Amino acid sequence: MVFPIIFFFFGAIIGSFLNVVILRYRSGRSITKGRSVCFTCGKKLSWFELIPLGSFLSQGGRCEGCKTKISWQYPIVEAVTGIFFILLYFHFQYLIIGTPLLFGILFVYYAVIISILIVLSVYDIKHKILPDRIVLMFVILTFIGMFFISGDTLAIHIPHYTQFLAGIILPAPFVLMWLFSKGKWMGLGDSKFMVGIGFLLGMSAGFAAILFSFWIGAIISILILIISQMYKYKGVSLATAIPFGPFLAIGTVLIVLTNWNFWSILRMLGGY
Repeated sequence: MVFPIIFFFFGAIIGSFLNVVILRYRSGRSITKGRSVCFTCGKKLSWFELIPLGSFLSQGGRCEGCKTKISWQYPIVEAVTGIFFILLYFHFQYLIIGTPLLFGILFVYYAVIISILIVLSVYDIKHKILPDRIVLMFVILTFIGMFFISGDTLAIHIPHYTQFLAGIILPAPFVLMWLFSKGKWMGLGDSKFMVGIGFLLGMSAGFAAILFSFWIGAIISILILIISQMYKYKGVSLATAIPFGPFLAIGTVLIVLTNWNFWSILRMLGGY
């Protein structure tokens, strides 16, 4: 049980950095320079106020200086990143004994992928947009990965032509939806996002990820609408509840961690 704990805290530390990226991106502040401060009172945060999860809990979720409530985004991102790192560890742990270097490379690659997906998801929720530069980073990383990583193996190779096509075919219907609806049904950023999903997962698994995204998105959106009606929250609709980017990210991570594809889903649904 030692390794999962180590990977969780490592993920929480990375999650703390991801919060900085989400907060400072396009804000005019450097992501790598400058002390973290309370945005209410301007107090520079000391090292013990920056301990992932621990500082939030020990301070009761409030700034030590002005007692302003700290956003739940910070501990949630740290905890989610930690949990995903644990799941990645379990996914690849069979490689540790025989091929520890392969474990390290695959873990780092997919940990970076998941970290980018977390940043895109939270940024999309906060600002209702998927930032082009971070999406492009995701697309480039997945395109390069095609030539070195195939599932749980590492080797320089020419990817199957369907994996190249997946980056074009999977987003194509949604680009048409964007054009036809003039951006009302779906943002163009989601289609750009799907290019990277296609390069990362290929045709069958990529389609499965998008399918899961719609299923999960539909369930969560309906739950939000039901809760909003129960508590009389105004201005909440299927179009405004949650952007689609986070659901694409969840579907992608789910497929990465399970190795499912479209055909395996059909077999599960068909019972054979």
